[in-house]
Amino acid sequence: MRTRPSLPRPRPRTRPRSQAMAALAVVALLATATSACDSEPAATSNSGADRTLALSILGTPNSFDPAQLVEGQSTYVWDSIFDTLLLQDNKGELHPGAAQSWSYSKDGLTLTLKLRAGMKFSSGATVDANAVKATLERIRATPGQSQQSLASVSSVEAPDTSTVVIKLKQPDSTLLASLSTAPGVIGDPKTMASKSTALNPVASGPYTLDTKATVNGSVYVLKRRDDYWNKKAYPFQTVKIRVITDPTASANALKAGETNAGTVDVSQLSALKAAGFKITHVQATAGAYLVLGDRAGTKLKPLGDLRVRKAINMAFDREKLVSQLLRGSGKATDQVFNPKDEAYDDALNSVYPFDVAGAKKLLAEAGYPDGFSVTMPSLVFTKSFEPIFTQALGDIGIKVTWEPVPAQQTVSAVSSGKYPMFLLVEGLNSDAIMTRSFYTPTGSRNVFHTTDPKLTTLLDKAARERDPAKSRGVYREINKFGVENAWVAPVFFIGSDWATGKGITYLGDGASTMSTIRQFGVTGSSQQSGG
Repeated sequence: MRTRPSLPRPRPRTRPRSQAMAALAVVALLATATSACDSEPAATSNSGADRTLALSILGTPNSFDPAQLVEGQSTYVWDSIFDTLLLQDNKGELHPGAAQSWSYSKDGLTLTLKLRAGMKFSSGATVDANAVKATLERIRATPGQSQQSLASVSSVEAPDTSTVVIKLKQPDSTLLASLSTAPGVIGDPKTMASKSTALNPVASGPYTLDTKATVNGSVYVLKRRDDYWNKKAYPFQTVKIRVITDPTASANALKAGETNAGTVDVSQLSALKAAGFKITHVQATAGAYLVLGDRAGTKLKPLGDLRVRKAINMAFDREKLVSQLLRGSGKATDQVFNPKDEAYDDALNSVYPFDVAGAKKLLAEAGYPDGFSVTMPSLVFTKSFEPIFTQALGDIGIKVTWEPVPAQQTVSAVSSGKYPMFLLVEGLNSDAIMTRSFYTPTGSRNVFHTTDPKLTTLLDKAARERDPAKSRGVYREINKFGVENAWVAPVFFIGSDWATGKGITYLGDGASTMSTIRQFGVTGSSQQSGG
């Protein structure tokens, strides 16, 4: 086994961590309980009633149309404006939100939600089951990030003003978690289809958008509603969210007092600590995965051979990449699942040791002693990582050509089936969401619609199982199948470092990647887990 030369340092203006963080797409953790009692998540005291949270984020909200919401750090804005049917705490557990309770039918094909009374839109109109029905139907009918999350829904009914009945085509273990994120928001039926909603929505969440102080694409100012049903869960009277994409500028904004919370680059940590900021490290918030999509070898014959896919997994010195490329802020991995989740298995991280000679041997056994060539899409969030992947794959004989893809064509390029393998840098999700994305035949990351009899049985079992203890074991089996059959070549998780000023605390630990104001508390308050 030979040693690879030292890894090149990233250029200062294209730090891979900051670009990866900008690409985060965040989804709630799965809760498989069939019902929930009418209890509210733990809340904070009102000690921060006059306090302002001034937060910097990396991504600009694209629209406040309920059907066009995009997850990631822009969620901090729209999740403060909209109610969601369920709430997710910082441990990934689900709580009642706008729906005070929910229950499934025995066959798992009907979900009934009971709405809490007294909710009002910012216009003063009443929030009722018809509003929920109208929003869900708009999301289902409108192309957007949330549409696929409701693909299992066959119909939505509102038998009375406080009851919503969702009928499913087949059991869907991801639905409850989805209803705590963008697919679960409630829009105002009278205005949500109008053009004005994109910038100034009528909604029922804890904050309203101060349009006079807000500059779209730059700064969003939110004012807390005094009539909100769960006001105590939000300790900040005012929230100012600034879009700052450069990590140095983000750190400077903290030092200048323009913000009091934000993710920062590793290089800034010492200076911020010295300036009195508290640093909270989260080991894994996103992942870098090489998806080996063409597992039948229809476009790139070598990928149809398991030995080739295993060889690719052996090409990466994962620990060295975390140390040098991420500067220690991350975690090496052979699996796609969140290390905080139940599907994650430490034992699977020893399946593919870094072994250039062994990888070449496998390629030769598969009939490719001289390697082969592949074209992959160069995406906006992969550019900083591409030289490293080119080098690692080149060391075992695989020549990579990167084909530039405009940012607005990212989704279509990945899903087109044009590229037999592609690099993803994206946020971590729950076991159920990761399973749906990577392993189901219609999954957004299973672009060649690969199936396998053993996996099909496991997927069906996972979709029907609502006992949390039993579902954990099923997802572990799915994870093991994916690793052993080398459907993906995961390389590392990307960590994040939150800096918070005096009186502000960051409550997350990576168990949930939901970007919500409930991740922030007032030092010394009784707020728990962002519920």
